[in-house]
Amino acid sequence: MNPPSPSDLFGDLFAAVQEGGLFADSKTFADAIPRRAPEAILHEWRTQPPAGDTALAAFVAANFDLPKDEAGVPPDARPLRDHIVELWATLTREPVTPAPGSSLLALPRRHVVPGGRFRELYYWDSFFTMLGLVRSGRQDLVEDMIASFGSLFDRFGHIPNGTRSYYLSRSHPPVFYLMAALSQDRSEAALRERLRWMRVEHGFWMDGEETLDQGGEHRRVVRLADGTLLNRYWDDRAAPRDESWREDVELAQRVPERDAGELWRDIRAAAESGWDFSSRWLGDGRTLETIRTTRLLPIDLNALLFGLERAIAEEANALGDHATAAEFARRADARREAINRHLWNPDAGMFADYDLDLARARDQSTAAQGFALFTGVAPAGRPPAVADAMHGLLRAGGLVTTGDDTGQQWDAPNGWAPLHWVAIEGLRAYGQNALADTIAQRWLAMVSDHYDATGHLLEKYDVEQCRAGGGGEYGTEIGFGWTNGVTLALMQDLD
Repeated sequence: MNPPSPSDLFGDLFAAVQEGGLFADSKTFADAIPRRAPEAILHEWRTQPPAGDTALAAFVAANFDLPKDEAGVPPDARPLRDHIVELWATLTREPVTPAPGSSLLALPRRHVVPGGRFRELYYWDSFFTMLGLVRSGRQDLVEDMIASFGSLFDRFGHIPNGTRSYYLSRSHPPVFYLMAALSQDRSEAALRERLRWMRVEHGFWMDGEETLDQGGEHRRVVRLADGTLLNRYWDDRAAPRDESWREDVELAQRVPERDAGELWRDIRAAAESGWDFSSRWLGDGRTLETIRTTRLLPIDLNALLFGLERAIAEEANALGDHATAAEFARRADARREAINRHLWNPDAGMFADYDLDLARARDQSTAAQGFALFTGVAPAGRPPAVADAMHGLLRAGGLVTTGDDTGQQWDAPNGWAPLHWVAIEGLRAYGQNALADTIAQRWLAMVSDHYDATGHLLEKYDVEQCRAGGGGEYGTEIGFGWTNGVTLALMQDLD
């Protein structure tokens, strides 16, 4: 049984604190640790309710330990490579044994967190962090993190968005198979265990496929009218996010005509995508009130699941499990065909998300199309067209996430380290080296220049003005795990 989230544990007390705006960041109270049994706190809350904001703040202070502000990363004047290598120690956490009532999930081994308000282990972030760990000679941490992620599969049947109880209802882009490929433990026992974990992940994403009729949908899997199976982002809860409770409640209040549960599930599904938030998911392309994530079959998700299916087939074949290898090779072939039929926009010459309601690939060009090259799902003839489409996203500091400036952080003018790695590696895999090199050089020049001026690496950047990125629900964080990993990897690969 999964541990309860703070909103489950504290009910109307949690809602009152979050909706009362006691903390500027809603994640603060979601990460708080009760000082005594939750039942005792709730009994006092209900029998002697505090009157007014001052009394409520005093009640919270008396009954909860709030997360300490991270010490932060001081500005550094050392060379950029040295800064990144030394920063791993700052971002490394020891094995976790949560305090009673904490939202933290236990982890058996050391791990690297992103930094700032992101105090816990995050799923897709970690692969890009690991790229830098490998190049820093920190294979020990890579192996520890793979083992910790494996423990999450064993306990929960999937890797959650992050290691908090309030993230358990969703996952993140499925990149575990890419992490597994970074392991240097090639013993048969380790290979079999990692293969088992990959199959657990695949089962999580494909849950319900057996019972779907044509045109049917269940959780994260959809069977189209032609019988093909593709996937979408989802969340198993239709409620405000614990870590953004006030924001989600206020959003629903702005659109009373819309079913609040549907709205919140689409918000949560966008959080599962890692792109929280982007015009990709917005019905009108502008406003969060129109979010409709679950009505889209994303190109990045389906490309990664193709990669997962192919990896399972290859690993199973190497271990002599030829029946599993044949099954997953068939699955990968079917998904490749479905992606190239349904998630390809022939008029625009690009891969794009499939709109279930319009029954066609969308017209929006985004950096997500790089995943079709990164995972090898694109046929040989399409990369030049994809390169042309991606060139349209090229700016002074690299690739802009989308061409739309909406105030959301996964839109223009922002660029993100993981999408740069995916695009660069994907373009190189198909021989589009000139564009790959241009993107890498522009990204590295921007990151390096900003580091020289400020002594910091950031979570996201404005690639149009070559400065700190903005937008979204929180400020730009300093640290920062995946920027460190991708930057170091690109620096070494270009040497």
